[in-house]
Amino acid sequence: MREKKSSLRALIIIVSLALPATAFTACRVRADRASHSEGDNRDAITSETLPGAKTPILLFTGTGTSPNDVKAIETLLVSNHLDFSTVSSFELNGMKEKDLRRYLLLIVPGGNFVDIGNDLTSSTTANVRDAVHNGLNYLGVCAGAFLAGNFPAPYKSFNLTSGVKFGFYAAENRGLRKAAVAITVAGGRTLDQYWEDGPQLAGWGAVVGKYPDGTPAIVEGTFGNGWMILTGVHAEAPESWRRGMTFKTPATEDNIYAGRLIQAALNRTPLSHF
Repeated sequence: MREKKSSLRALIIIVSLALPATAFTACRVRADRASHSEGDNRDAITSETLPGAKTPILLFTGTGTSPNDVKAIETLLVSNHLDFSTVSSFELNGMKEKDLRRYLLLIVPGGNFVDIGNDLTSSTTANVRDAVHNGLNYLGVCAGAFLAGNFPAPYKSFNLTSGVKFGFYAAENRGLRKAAVAITVAGGRTLDQYWEDGPQLAGWGAVVGKYPDGTPAIVEGTFGNGWMILTGVHAEAPESWRRGMTFKTPATEDNIYAGRLIQAALNRTPLSHF
């Protein structure tokens, strides 16, 4: 089915005592005007249609996700020769925990995490949480990282962080909505990454990459038996997102790193951390 396109630009809440009230959206990538039909030529995913063997990756493409971030991640999955299925909000709401566990990795891309949560049922968020706790791996990109945290009602989140909630990276407080940000990667070189309304991930997991102010930009860790990688930046961003900004790192190099994040999340491979 074709999901409705988000029209919500900002909601205001207090994210934490240390963070002032700010726009409660995330990761609206600059090319979101491109069209994307969710579920085109794909059967609904149910307990009856899922295969018995585990399929590697389930990519969420539902309401609130950025169509172009979905496309960027799909491009990476194809270039890395990884099998995947996509799932809309409607389809995810129809899946049980055992259906989710037939996959090895759930990827939730960037977008508007309020809109994503609003179109999921409470049962669905509980099923995702239980599936990850029982062994499903999880990769959250920007909005997907926000959703992995814990937000109070009426906002929905997966709470895969045992109560930790994330605030925006400090650039948001300076009025920036998107920027080239130098991310210091543990055990590697500094990479200029595309950032847009993304979180800083303090308080949970081992820090794999840091923002210029030292706060966590990429983290990894476990929730029960599930392995998780969360990133507040878009290493998967193509060259077309970079117009009007200056990057020292080529998009191809960032995309290679994004592929490493996907492989590490899929294969439960710990990355170098601080």
